[in-house]
Amino acid sequence: MATFKTRLSQISKRNGKIILANDYNSSEKNLTTKTIHNIKTLNPYLCGIKLNFHLLLPLSFKEISKINKTAHNYGLQTIADIKLNDIGNTNKVTTEHLWNLGFDAVIANPIMGLDSLKQLVKSSHKENKGVITLCHMSAPEAKLSYDMEIKMGKSQKLYQLFLDWAITSKVDGIVVGATFPEIIQYCHKKAGSKLDIFSPGIGTQGGSAKNVLSAGTNYLIVGRTIIDDKNPVSISKELQLESFFK
Repeated sequence: MATFKTRLSQISKRNGKIILANDYNSSEKNLTTKTIHNIKTLNPYLCGIKLNFHLLLPLSFKEISKINKTAHNYGLQTIADIKLNDIGNTNKVTTEHLWNLGFDAVIANPIMGLDSLKQLVKSSHKENKGVITLCHMSAPEAKLSYDMEIKMGKSQKLYQLFLDWAITSKVDGIVVGATFPEIIQYCHKKAGSKLDIFSPGIGTQGGSAKNVLSAGTNYLIVGRTIIDDKNPVSISKELQLESFFK
């Protein structure tokens, strides 16, 4: 079986580089039905789908498994966005459940520490699953934490340390918000082809697909811009076309 990074790359060559962030508010009903509908109607324009606590908490094991199986039937990769951050044993138990649910990758918070992160990557790669770590998020308040000056042998910003840890631990990719294209450019220049860059924050939060793809983003994580649009197929197709011109 190919690695997560290879599987995602292969589908993106045909479908483009859009990952749907299927994050509905708690007021939404029929979450499973809506999610499966999104997969069936939008899959030609997606390479993956990301599920976070908006679905993982209210839905059952059976429902989440059904969503992942449907995504796989259309060739899409699925990512559990839980910002995993704990001791090694807890991370191991958590990912075992995620893999049993059918997920292909998990998004983790590197604040867990380099040793725990290395363990997480090693155990995940053994199962041909992927690990994506936070580097810098898209929300404006992210600057308060990810831009913090720290001292660990040298003075640097927190996101720079997270990038170094991502490279050292051989994660599959990092999350860098589309609202910070200059940081995307920095990460791309330093990491090169060692890892992929996943950028949320397109559209609704103000990020430009064209700008971040030019800066070095590999995959666009898009949520409200698609699922809140009156014509999600049209906007997905538009973003797909943009992603092909990287």
